[in-house]
Amino acid sequence: MDGTIPAALLAAVREQRPLIHHITNSVTVNDCANITICTGAAPVMAEAPEEVVDMVTAAGALVLNIGTLSAAQVEAMLAAGRRANDLGIPVILDPVGAGATAFRTGTVQRLLNALEIAVLKGNAGEIGVLAGTGGSVRGVDSGGVAGDPIETARECARLTGTVVSMTGEVDVVTDGERVFLVRNGVPAMDRLSGTGCMAASVTAAFVAVADDYAVAAAAALAAFGRAGERAAVSARGPYSFRTALFDELAGLSPEDLACHARIEER
Repeated sequence: MDGTIPAALLAAVREQRPLIHHITNSVTVNDCANITICTGAAPVMAEAPEEVVDMVTAAGALVLNIGTLSAAQVEAMLAAGRRANDLGIPVILDPVGAGATAFRTGTVQRLLNALEIAVLKGNAGEIGVLAGTGGSVRGVDSGGVAGDPIETARECARLTGTVVSMTGEVDVVTDGERVFLVRNGVPAMDRLSGTGCMAASVTAAFVAVADDYAVAAAAALAAFGRAGERAAVSARGPYSFRTALFDELAGLSPEDLACHARIEER
């Protein structure tokens, strides 16, 4: 993919500053809010059933993250998601820990069946479970997939009818036909809690300003990964890396992304 494409999307996020409505987990909620701001969008964290339908009406995208799941939260996700679908607002689903428990896996299937999901953003284990091709999850961490990652992501996209954004050493984004391999990023991003959740927030910001959700999801992972590459230069450990990751994404220019985005289309 030509680097000018992700660069143009990053510039559009910062020009339009879309509101990203999150119904997300309590562990990483502050990180997700701040990474959304650093991307150039505006976050709102709202999950009360009494307000989610009203709140999502003003949003450019909706993020549903099942990291700290409850029955009440699921109902709020369904209500917000249905309203988003009615209004044509893209929904990004992060199936955190799918495969770890029956409740999590069943909830993801329920959301996929009830809602039109624009992007399903998960790690390899989660996507493998949902594709039915074999994946392992321990808690909320990926244990990988049994087969070829590209075919696993493709099969998941075909089964679910969504764009699948599967993070890993090489990120795989596919709509079931086209495949984008994103090679930006550094290992330190996998050693920090919350980077997967943050990736969903960045994805939502890019999807909010795009018509092609597969291209937007790949561009978002390239931008996030490029910020990680820049952060690793000065970091001395996990927490200095975390701080630098926010700083570098906030300071990432479209010109830098155009030069350094590494997105291969298959």
